[in-house]
Amino acid sequence: MSWFESLVLGLVQGLTEFLPVSSSAHLRLTAAFSGWEDPGAAFTAITQIGTEAAVLIYFRKDIGRIVAAWFRSLADKAARRDHDAQMGWLVIVGSIPIGVLGVTLKDQIEGPFRDLRITAAMLVVIGVVIGVADRLAARDETGGRHRAPKQRKTLEDLGVKDGLVFGLCQACALIPGVSRSGATISGGLFMGYRREAAARYSFLLAVPAVLASGAFEVKDSLGAGDVSWGPTLFATVIAFASGYAVIAWFMKWISHKSFMPFVWYRVALGIVIIALVSAGVLSPHAAESAS
Repeated sequence: MSWFESLVLGLVQGLTEFLPVSSSAHLRLTAAFSGWEDPGAAFTAITQIGTEAAVLIYFRKDIGRIVAAWFRSLADKAARRDHDAQMGWLVIVGSIPIGVLGVTLKDQIEGPFRDLRITAAMLVVIGVVIGVADRLAARDETGGRHRAPKQRKTLEDLGVKDGLVFGLCQACALIPGVSRSGATISGGLFMGYRREAAARYSFLLAVPAVLASGAFEVKDSLGAGDVSWGPTLFATVIAFASGYAVIAWFMKWISHKSFMPFVWYRVALGIVIIALVSAGVLSPHAAESAS
């Protein structure tokens, strides 16, 4: 991987990680359209450490409170009633599905799941899902001619059952094209949560999963020689900087805007990819690594 490739891919990772458009799909597609080798699942997992560092800094006050309250709850039963302590446990509970499936399906994630036909199909299907969830949320928020606005849930209403459902939605993002934020936020909207609440929990839920996945890939890659460490670390830094800017913008956007622009973009991109693969312009399979 060249330094220019790492710059572009780092920007792509940072700009798309928190938007409901699938960063892994865009990394795969950027390489395919540019004629580069597929950066691979290891590159994706490692550069996501950069974007999760942006989450840690942006939500540092929330995370600090949650971690402190969670540790207090280990020794003090009364502290377990604190909402921040409960959030700590719920993030752990919600991380179980992606942890189990990530280990179980590791070979598929690094191989068959990266087929561009699967990526394109997921872009379209999950795009439609996000669109339906967005319309349901908008209907509740604005009401209608014969219906008053409906109060949606906040993170104060989050329990173990909903936490697990959020976690299962996040696990779907193991397939390129799904989108971690798109799956979890739309799942939250279907369960009746406010947009901001679903997004906030989505970002917090991603922290342990992404950091664990990145650490796992670093450990596996240290002696394998299949990762260009200089360019990969450079891309991780770029992903951190661009990702932080996107979080700040996106959290403001979702408070009063529709997800429909992202929905139309996903569907259009998926259709274009299917057409290009069908015409033989793009190979559905990843280019072989030169390592």
